Amino acid sequence: MDDVPASDSDRAQFPLHLLRLVSQGLPVGGFSYSRGLEAAVHASWVTDEASARDWILGTLKANVAQLDGALFWRMATALEDGEQERFRAANAWLAAGRESREFQREDRRQGEALLRLLAELDVPAARQHAGHALTFAAAFALAGHHWRIAPDAALKGLLWVYAEGQVTAAIKLVPLGHTAGQRLLIEAATAIDEAASRARSLRDDEIGNLAPALAMASAWHETQYSRLFQS
Repeated sequence: MDDVPASDSDRAQFPLHLLRLVSQGLPVGGFSYSRGLEAAVHASWVTDEASARDWILGTLKANVAQLDGALFWRMATALEDGEQERFRAANAWLAAGRESREFQREDRRQGEALLRLLAELDVPAARQHAGHALTFAAAFALAGHHWRIAPDAALKGLLWVYAEGQVTAAIKLVPLGHTAGQRLLIEAATAIDEAASRARSLRDDEIGNLAPALAMASAWHETQYSRLFQS
């Protein structure tokens, strides 16, 4: 793997490094988390393909885009502009927005794992932020900036990580067939475009994540008797 940032002329080309960063094989432990979906299945809120679509695409648009997406956009553009203070402020804001201990722990562990991976790959920014608590989105922004992935493409990549992770979890939990999973991912492509547009357009006073049912599902999951996922 090339560990040297691409030239500016490469930014107009398809960002192949983005495929690596959004891969389910990225060693950050993403496969361990359902982000509340397992508890939603346990509560019979999600029971089939239709309800899985409503849950996954609904949380993508109403929650992930409104908080993670909007603050990732600020972090990615701050790195483009060389504004480290703005980057750190957006990261702190995102970390403070988690509504359950599970969500906090998931974000912290994945952020630590990605930052550690970037350090092992000799990404200078990872060494500069060693010892700092970074959210997964913040570490993802550092990776995207290092490999010269445009912020808009990186934002859509981050949203894809969420959607694909949720669909993969739904296939196991509901359960769904793989063909149903592909139908959900096809629909997710359009939803991601809409969510990314929304995330880019939000003012500071519009950013937020009010999702009582999702927060309750995550809290209940901590004491769920039998489970496959950490969250």
